[in-house]
Amino acid sequence: MNTNATSAAPKPHEHVVCTSFDSGEGVLVDLNTKKYFQLNETALLVWESLERGQSRGQIVSKLMELYDVAPEHAEASLERLLKNLRSYKLVREG
Repeated sequence: MNTNATSAAPKPHEHVVCTSFDSGEGVLVDLNTKKYFQLNETALLVWESLERGQSRGQIVSKLMELYDVAPEHAEASLERLLKNLRSYKLVREG
């Protein structure tokens, strides 16, 4: 694993609300922009982990365990999602 995987993960902004559905998916609503973002099962798992303050390493481990993927795949998926969340200003660093 790279050193990035053990570092702190971003924190959700206070103006973003998450609702999860029985289907395992969810929706984020940015109360500032009134935009909403649909989350698939994996993205919802990551978002809820961010809300709990888990590290990148903890999230990668959870992805590996639940989806039986290699560490590199889990890290790449996490970083891709975090990049998207940052681009919409849904999370802030540490």
